[in-house]
Formats: sequence, C-alpha cells, structure tokens
Amino acid sequence: MVQSLNTKIDLIVKATSFTAFTEYGQIMIGDKAFEFYHQHDPRKYIQIPWNEVDYVIASVLFNGKWIPRYSIQTKTNGTFTFASKEPKKVLKAIRIHVDGQKMVRSLGFFDVLKRAFFAKKNKK
Repeated sequence: MVQSLNTKIDLIVKATSFTAFTEYGQIMIGDKAFEFYHQHDPRKYIQIPWNEVDYVIASVLFNGKWIPRYSIQTKTNGTFTFASKEPKKVLKAIRIHVDGQKMVRSLGFFDVLKRAFFAKKNKK
C-alpha cells in the first residue's frame, strides 16, 4: 500500500485522471501534496508535492460557469490532467497551497487559432 505524503487532508473528491488511459479514483488535497489514488488498483497513484508544482492550468468555459478539466504542470515530471465532480472546490483548495500567480486559464479554441495565424504573419 502507498503511504500518503499528507499529514492533514483538506479535501477528498472523486476524480478522473487523463494519463495514457482514463483512470478513475479519488483526489486528496492536503498540507504537503496533491494526490490521486486509483479506485481499484493501489499501484496506480500520482503524488505531486506542492514544491514541485509549476503551474495549475484550468480549462474555463462559459465565463467560469463550467470547468471541465484542469492540469498540474510540474517542474520535472510533465503535466497531469484531471477532472473531478467539484472542480471549483478542488481549485480553491489548491489555491491555499499554490501561489495565485501560478494558477492560470488555458487558452480557448479561438485564442489558439489567433496565435497560429498571427504568429505566421509575424514570421514573414
């Protein structure tokens, strides 16, 4: 069994991890780390200490009324994407442990298109 990094738990919520395959389980947010534990297989887990978090990227739609998923970009291990039942509660709990400057919105569909077209014009 995996040993939790946290000594105090702030929030536990059902969630989905989007790694190579979709994994269902629980997110635990505590005083020392962000943790995801698989629903059935104890060998499948993700533990991200707060000092490893580089950015928290939220996909925000309809002016903040719906947050379908969010990602945690680490300094060394890449980006992990999650979705949960109550994403606003999760992001508020993360904000307690991560600086507000490191919590950003992801680009929207049209923003990506604008960057693609204007970047090509500026190169010419």
